Amino acid sequence: MEIKSEQKHLIISPRKLRPIVDVIKKLSVQKAIDSLPFIKKRGSDLLLKVIKSAVANALQKGVSITELKFKEIQIGEGPRLKRGQPVSRGRWHPIKKRMSHIKIILESKKNGTKS
Repeated sequence: MEIKSEQKHLIISPRKLRPIVDVIKKLSVQKAIDSLPFIKKRGSDLLLKVIKSAVANALQKGVSITELKFKEIQIGEGPRLKRGQPVSRGRWHPIKKRMSHIKIILESKKNGTKS
């Protein structure tokens, strides 16, 4: 059984989220929830919310948190906000504020896919 959770249009660069995902993707879901508050990055709070949402979806389907493991964590690139910094002589330096899409897929250890 697959449980999905998604968060779109987060104003944080995907480049800043991917190192955090590399740390937690090998952990169990419970250990990831316990360790994310101690990672001193802004994206860890955002990832924690999406993981908790996926766990809540699993509980609605009757799956315990101890039976869950990460199947896939995707950090995609969203649209960019185009902003600018005014500089001398009436010019303008562009600033791209990048957005991210987070998609988490959990699967049950007991009801895994059969090969």
